[in-house]
Amino acid sequence: MSRVMPETGSGPAPAGRTGPFTRTGVFRLKPVDSSEEETEGGLRRTMGLWQLVALSLGGLVGAGVFSLAGVVAHEDAGPGVMVSFLIAIIASSAAALCYAEFAGMIPKAGSAYTYSYATLGELVGWAIGWDLLLEYTAIVAVVAIAISGYLSYLCEQIGLDLPTWALGAPGTGAGHKVDLFAALLCLLLAFVLSRGTRESARFETILVVVKLAIVALVLVVGAFHISGGNYTPFLPFGISGAVAGAATTFFAVYGYDAMSAAAEESAEAKKVLPRAIVISLGIAAVIYLLVCLVMLGMQSYRDIDTRSPFSSAMSSVGLAWVGTIIAVGAVLGIASSALANMLAVTRVWFSMSRDGLLPAYFARNHPTRAVPTRVIWIVGVGSAVIAGLLPIREAADLTNIGILSAFIVVALAVIVMRRTRPDLPRGFRTPWVPVVPLVGVAFSVWLIANLDWVTWARFAGWMVLGMIVYAFYGYRHSAENRRAADPTPPATPEGSST
Repeated sequence: MSRVMPETGSGPAPAGRTGPFTRTGVFRLKPVDSSEEETEGGLRRTMGLWQLVALSLGGLVGAGVFSLAGVVAHEDAGPGVMVSFLIAIIASSAAALCYAEFAGMIPKAGSAYTYSYATLGELVGWAIGWDLLLEYTAIVAVVAIAISGYLSYLCEQIGLDLPTWALGAPGTGAGHKVDLFAALLCLLLAFVLSRGTRESARFETILVVVKLAIVALVLVVGAFHISGGNYTPFLPFGISGAVAGAATTFFAVYGYDAMSAAAEESAEAKKVLPRAIVISLGIAAVIYLLVCLVMLGMQSYRDIDTRSPFSSAMSSVGLAWVGTIIAVGAVLGIASSALANMLAVTRVWFSMSRDGLLPAYFARNHPTRAVPTRVIWIVGVGSAVIAGLLPIREAADLTNIGILSAFIVVALAVIVMRRTRPDLPRGFRTPWVPVVPLVGVAFSVWLIANLDWVTWARFAGWMVLGMIVYAFYGYRHSAENRRAADPTPPATPEGSST
């Protein structure tokens, strides 16, 4: 007989043990059956399969290709950055299959936050949601910093000298005070997102097409200028360097997570979301490995300009004009990654606020554009501050520890839901459960262990702050807490003006 947990349905909590650390307390579950109903009066379902694939590729193929691959090759792995990406892709693939199952089962805004809330309880859901608020915002900042490097390269090519104070975050160069380009870009992306989902999706699709065209140019032109000597030594920092690099490059291969956060804006979400996740990750995996092969074959890892590695590689073989084209395309293409992740964090925040864990003020959409503009502008300003004041490596490591933690929870949640709710219809089933989820958990734990103590300290501080917020606000204002007191479901409010 299958084990079905009654509290995953709607209605009052079942009779039984009570107390703060039970299913009626911090481990109460969000009803799975309410996932479709809550979209009414809120986010609009306007995205089809290929728009979702474009959104996912926007997050997957961005700063990782145009900037972070060069940083990791230069500082950690040398040509072994290909091994770093291979490790990260294997770990990400296991997690992606778990996300695909949940996306086809719970087509609701919030991604890992919603999945863990419905499976492992409110406290776990809160922790993951709070984690994602910081991680996605930091991702936007990382991508903006990467774009800024290419903008600086372009300015140099046309002879435009920017003031030294505006060229980068403190510690990235003599006289650097703020990365002005990166900060301004974050604010521009917030403006684009505030225009509405349909408009943002069209803009994102255009950027992704441009980005893939630039990647194709890099591969075709660069393939004729590969020197085998540049691959030697292949692991100049040892296998430990490649592993450490994998912990950082993982940042580049989980854009599908950002896409799943927009589940409520997808038509036929249960059917198309799993397909979009699998398709986009497959495309991205091939692109990353080919791009690393070409870039490290064109130029020695020792000579890579970490601000604009591909433009630097082209210049090193006498193709400065191609480097300039790549820089222009990178500025436009990488922006799609920042846009995808900014959309994700605003939807997680929106979902947490709608569930009562954060103030309902943030769950009110614009009356005509149907997007949470209040949240969008807060995220825009927050990411601008991070982008302006933190070096790219520190910001990237900060994102990885949180996303890896979310992956661990989602993988475990798939195993739990197979046992507790085998009756739920699934648009996609993760193969070889529990082996695949456990592989994802093992890789994620391994990669987290390779992050430095400063990253751990920052993450711990953010999570302590989150637990304080939950204890004094979220626990008491939770919609599930109200539902337990009054089992009659309230009418879903219409979005109001911001």
